[in-house]
Amino acid sequence: MKIIIRRSPEAGLSIYVPKKDLEESIVESEHEALWGGWIRIANGWVLDLPRMASDTTLPITINVRRRDGDREET
Repeated sequence: MKIIIRRSPEAGLSIYVPKKDLEESIVESEHEALWGGWIRIANGWVLDLPRMASDTTLPITINVRRRDGDREET
């Protein structure tokens, strides 16, 4: 699924999912540099992010996989 990751002074890192009109804060991440691991957003979803350079500028639109038990959404 396509998401937009952005940074704001008030909320910190957040994602926006255009197809679901959903905006949520990132509450936990596997790696400090964000890329190449998973993130957890405020609604409980866990998303796998692609590997990218740690200095990648935001905002950015990327494709991610959503973990949901045994079901994954693309």
